Amino acid sequence: SQQGCDPLAQTQRSKLQHRRARINQQINKEMRMRAGAENLFRATSNHKVKETVALELSYVNSNLQLLKEELEELNSSMDIYQNDSESISVPMIPLGLKETKELDLLAPLKDFISEHYGEEGVLFEKEIKELMELRQAMRTPSRNQAGLELLLEYYNQLHFLDTRFFPPQRSLGLYFHWYDSLTGVPSHQRALAFEKGSVLFNLGALHTQIGARQDRAALPGLNQAIEAFQRAAGAFNYLKENFSNAPSLDMSSASLTMLVRLMVAQVQECVFEKMSLLCAHQDFLSCLQLAQEAARVEEVYSLVHQTMTEGHMKDYVPFSWITMVHVKSEHFKALSHYFAAVALCDCPAASDAELPEQEKAFLQFHVTMPEGPALRVLLQDPEERRKLRKAHLKQAIMKHEEAMRLHGLCKILRKMDILQEVLSFAHKRSLAKYSEIDHEEDFFETGDAPEVQPKTQQKAEIKAPNFSQVKVTDLFHRLGPLSVFSAKNKWYPARRVHLRRGENGFGFTLRGDSPVLIAGVIPGGCAAEAGLKEGDYILSVNSKDCRWSKHAEVVQLLKSTGEEGVELTVITLQPSEGPKAVEKKPAVMMSSGSSGMLKSNKENKSLMNSKSSSTFWSKKSKRSKKNTSGVPFTMVGDNELMY
Repeated sequence: SQQGCDPLAQTQRSKLQHRRARINQQINKEMRMRAGAENLFRATSNHKVKETVALELSYVNSNLQLLKEELEELNSSMDIYQNDSESISVPMIPLGLKETKELDLLAPLKDFISEHYGEEGVLFEKEIKELMELRQAMRTPSRNQAGLELLLEYYNQLHFLDTRFFPPQRSLGLYFHWYDSLTGVPSHQRALAFEKGSVLFNLGALHTQIGARQDRAALPGLNQAIEAFQRAAGAFNYLKENFSNAPSLDMSSASLTMLVRLMVAQVQECVFEKMSLLCAHQDFLSCLQLAQEAARVEEVYSLVHQTMTEGHMKDYVPFSWITMVHVKSEHFKALSHYFAAVALCDCPAASDAELPEQEKAFLQFHVTMPEGPALRVLLQDPEERRKLRKAHLKQAIMKHEEAMRLHGLCKILRKMDILQEVLSFAHKRSLAKYSEIDHEEDFFETGDAPEVQPKTQQKAEIKAPNFSQVKVTDLFHRLGPLSVFSAKNKWYPARRVHLRRGENGFGFTLRGDSPVLIAGVIPGGCAAEAGLKEGDYILSVNSKDCRWSKHAEVVQLLKSTGEEGVELTVITLQPSEGPKAVEKKPAVMMSSGSSGMLKSNKENKSLMNSKSSSTFWSKKSKRSKKNTSGVPFTMVGDNELMY
């Protein structure tokens, strides 16, 4: 079976989680003290008591401030997951995994097997333990492909678990406990969908960690980082579209929107780094392209910053993340102006042959056209080019300074030497360029350079999880085919029927596989007299289990019976409780594929109410057998034979 990392070795992450949990407990205690003190302050008219309580309140408030700062520092420890190569790469923001408590499934599943399936629960202990081991392993996935596959394997297994053990109308009395990825605040729910959603969240978070630890100094690492952040965006987006009313903030719609946008921005940043590697020879068109790539990165980070500072998000997202994203948007704005200046000052003026192509590129380069001479003149006149590049460098330097100022405001980012180094290097580089072209005799006022039009050569793709990538077999397949033996179906107690063959055979028609269905019973025939009914499913023939048997196998067993006749065990499904349950013929449910396709929220409004035990995700199956409901058995069809 699959293994997680050694759960006994305390990972950095689990140490973090324990420290977070401790701080959260202290914060809650201080909050209770504050509430008590505030009530007393309002209630008392004694001046002396008021003074003492006011002093107590100031202590509590300063304690709370310190605890919140400590928690903030823990919540934003980005350095845990960064790569450790020698090259300088701007740090990326990875997410910590959601932690969960251990879950004992043994008693609830054994009870359900005995009560619902009429089997001895103890006979399925091996399967239940295997499921619990899989859950234990996926709590600590390794940060690589094997870890991703482990999460997908458990997620796919949950699809079977849902169909087998979670009936729509009742609860198993199990609670799934998970902690918020950013704050460590615990939440619990009975709905299996909370478990599924949390595993999906961790799939996205693991992709962010894999992306953040790639060595982005070379193309292979950059491509892997791009893929990882696109996959992370896909997991968070899938969660947002198929899940609602989550009990924890990290899985709320606003938070998932922010995370998808953050991942898209990190993809675009990697694309910029990739283009910088590919455009090593800095000709005019390459520099324009880099400037536009940088403008695109600035644009997406500005959107992330806006999302992080709206509504509840600004109090929830770590301050260091908000600052990091703000710093990056200013930094890339500066780079867009810097590369515009490089195109104008380091590349030779356009020759007549190059002019049309350069003119075309330059026409689409600025958001608004620069003031001054016509493009043709601008591209060929060295003095006009110098004026414009000076304006771009002035903007670049201002933006570099703003990025450095913001960086200095955040205690946590100040500790990140790499980021400090990158910002400082870019600033000095722009200053050096400016001093190269700044003439003492310049009398013209350096104007404001127009903004660079954002444009990218590689747009971020949001790649949804590929659930079918990891094939799983239903651990509880011994209970029988899911089309019949599921949590939502109910059946009457199994009946044993003894049949002897008459002159015209047994007197029934069969249809389908796994399990084989008695499609019709001939009035007055042997089968009718023995008590077989249309719609019965054959479970065994002469004590041989036939739940999974194919049509031909059951026919062979029937044909090989002699004078003594044959012993059949059959069950009949109870009609479902809906208004359409008037038909005699039971609906054959669809067989379930390994991946549950989920209905949209529109189809399932009451998805996630903490009080209700019903699951809040309903699934559509990809692979389905033909539905045989509503077919009257008046005649023998092509796939039915009389026996």
